[in-house]
Amino acid sequence: MIRVGNYEIVSVAAGHDRLDGGAMFGVVPKILWEKTEDVDEKNRMRMALRVLVARDRAAGRLILTDAAAGSRWEKEEAERFGIEDDPGALDRAISAFGCAPEDVTDVILTHLHFDHCGGAVLADTEANDETRPRFPNATLWVHALQWKHAANPSVKDRASYRARDIRGIESTGKLRVLDGDPPPSPFPGIRFFVSNGHTPGQLLPLFEDDRPLLFASDMIPTAAHLPLPWVMAYDLHPMTTIEEKERVFAMCRDRGLRIAFCHDLRAGAVSIAIEKGKPRVAEVLDTDPPRAFVES
Repeated sequence: MIRVGNYEIVSVAAGHDRLDGGAMFGVVPKILWEKTEDVDEKNRMRMALRVLVARDRAAGRLILTDAAAGSRWEKEEAERFGIEDDPGALDRAISAFGCAPEDVTDVILTHLHFDHCGGAVLADTEANDETRPRFPNATLWVHALQWKHAANPSVKDRASYRARDIRGIESTGKLRVLDGDPPPSPFPGIRFFVSNGHTPGQLLPLFEDDRPLLFASDMIPTAAHLPLPWVMAYDLHPMTTIEEKERVFAMCRDRGLRIAFCHDLRAGAVSIAIEKGKPRVAEVLDTDPPRAFVES
């Protein structure tokens, strides 16, 4: 667990999936990245589906960033993407803070691709497979640009959005849409970095401190994506992603910004060193949930 301002923060792998390695690394040749990644016979790279859990005891807030892919998958779909859902991992992390899913106050959805938002809702088998919120008392937050894009995605990225996830999130009645760059934050100690390279209006929480922490989501999905030109073929605007990464690395250099990943198998968050203008991992941070809840 790490502390940033008033927040106690852990990173939880709430599942795993597999996506094409070439798509994950774009123009970067496989010979440069394959040695560090778990790649199967179909060239699919295994990735963690990480949820960031932030607890502000004084404010009574329990905030999740992203919600993983969830369990609402047909067998063929799950096999295609190598979906492995592990909701128990997130429940255990929440429990380690002395809380339950009903205590989650907010879920920040960085964007609405299936591997980031699907776990926000569950199937209600007693109501003709209608959905119910995974965290019944939580407000769900998304950026206006992303909400608009998810309703009418491009030909390039429409496979990343599942209509049933979007409908389910909207049907909870808990959705709140933020606008602006950056939008006003409803959370003390958190402001937002809006990223538009991967998809419009990616809402990235920046936890403020003397050494702040940014959940970089799919702008920088893993530690392997730290080099500036290592961007995904999934990105709608790869040059924008590169420009955004430059801004982030300037913050790493000037303010000691730390980065939390959404898909890295081994690291939930890292500190960054800039050497000769290039970023590298200086330290892997301890983002494991506490072993036991201790009332403070």
